Amino acid sequence: MTRLAPKLQPDADQAPSVVNVKPARQRLDSIDLLRGLVMVIMALDHVKSFLPGTPIDATDLTKTTAPYFLTRWISHFCAPTFVFLAGAGAFLYGARGKSKRQLAWFLLSRGLWLILLEVTVIRFSWFLNVDYNVTVGQVIWAIGCSMIVLAALVFLPTSFVTVFGVSMIFFHNLFDPVKAADWGKFAWLWQILHTGEPLPLSPGKVFAPAYPLVPWIGVLAAGYGFGALMLLEPRRRRKEVLGLGLALILVFIALRYSNLYGDRIAQQPGQPGPWSKQKDWLMTIFSFVNCQKYPPSLCYLLMTLGPAITAVALFDRPAGTLGRFLITFGRVPLFFYILHFYLIKGVGILLAYLRFGRADWLYGTPAPPDFGHSLWVVYLIWVGVIAILYPLCYWFAGVKQRSGAAWLSYF
Repeated sequence: MTRLAPKLQPDADQAPSVVNVKPARQRLDSIDLLRGLVMVIMALDHVKSFLPGTPIDATDLTKTTAPYFLTRWISHFCAPTFVFLAGAGAFLYGARGKSKRQLAWFLLSRGLWLILLEVTVIRFSWFLNVDYNVTVGQVIWAIGCSMIVLAALVFLPTSFVTVFGVSMIFFHNLFDPVKAADWGKFAWLWQILHTGEPLPLSPGKVFAPAYPLVPWIGVLAAGYGFGALMLLEPRRRRKEVLGLGLALILVFIALRYSNLYGDRIAQQPGQPGPWSKQKDWLMTIFSFVNCQKYPPSLCYLLMTLGPAITAVALFDRPAGTLGRFLITFGRVPLFFYILHFYLIKGVGILLAYLRFGRADWLYGTPAPPDFGHSLWVVYLIWVGVIAILYPLCYWFAGVKQRSGAAWLSYF
């Protein structure tokens, strides 16, 4: 990605763009299609989270089954792809004639907006209370904070931003031996940046940075650099993007096979760590792809971003019926994200009342021992959720396209 630097406009006040390429379309369908796909997959994971069918950890190879593992594993592609494409979207936004100051303001204000949503609207959808005993920093929090950092980085050459992001992704695991306690009174900072451990704010109040900012800042910055590729002539773009995606997949396979670097050592039995031979070939494959997500390891990011980038190249052609269906979701990502939480939670409460006459465990109390739904029920509910959300997203995408109001770009 860094070799694109010489093609960038030299105007110091303009956000980077590629010479002799006219941004004819306001959006790239390949990016919206991939974003829509991972959002639909994300909804499946959240249906399963709110309507659990079994108390086991789906990625614990000592207890899981193939259907449960794959249902959970496929969702691993969502957060890295979502963050990476947010970075690419930031570059493309700036390439539409925005100055660097305008781009920086957009990133700063949108980052603050996302953080506010995470700790209010999105938090409430998870906990259904406002006591703030527990607040979790999830993917929207990570994107928001990363956008604030990117708001400063955009004043530097795109090649520098790209190298910065890629370096953070590839080298952050070198700091795994550093513990928060090593930082003394600044332990809280390392918890937010790298370890993701719960952070006491005051008596009875805890903030859990489930998505620590390193390396998510790097993923967003690398995505920003990737955005330059998307302004190339289509044939060359497809070739370079496909080559990049396949190269990352090969790097993942080689690095993961070596077990030398790029994934954290498991701290407890059943947690991800170095892969090993299992009781059969299928579980051995599962062990190979069972990489550390919290916080994300290099292997985890290579495993997910390699196929995601490859998909951008494969999707870079006229979309069919299914593609247009997914593009609708990809054009209103935040609208979908907020709405799907409340819809899934509402369905969960309804089913709980129909079965048990109560649903208090969905907002804080222990669940009944026989609570849960079979996996086929989870998939059925997931299909229903997507069917309900589609016309709403189609309507809102039309509103955004027709209106052009600046505030709608924050959704």
